[in-house]
Amino acid sequence: MKLYLLSFAAGLLVGAIYGLLHVRSPAPPVVALVGLLGILLGEQAVPLVKRLVAREPVTVTWVKEHCGEHVFGELPRAGPRNDVV
Repeated sequence: MKLYLLSFAAGLLVGAIYGLLHVRSPAPPVVALVGLLGILLGEQAVPLVKRLVAREPVTVTWVKEHCGEHVFGELPRAGPRNDVV
């Protein structure tokens, strides 16, 4: 979670600098980011549909193993709360 917060804070800082310099951000518009999400989900739909057509079971464990990390990257793990300020 700390990594996500640091990334967000860095983005805010860069955005503020762009605003002070009156420069447009080179970041893609939201529609492009939604399209990228569609690509990631579409890639995962192919093995899922193949598994359904083959009448093989689709379990939560299978989805987590074959789809979760590819779409979301490595997510923070639950553990001791040492990073709380």
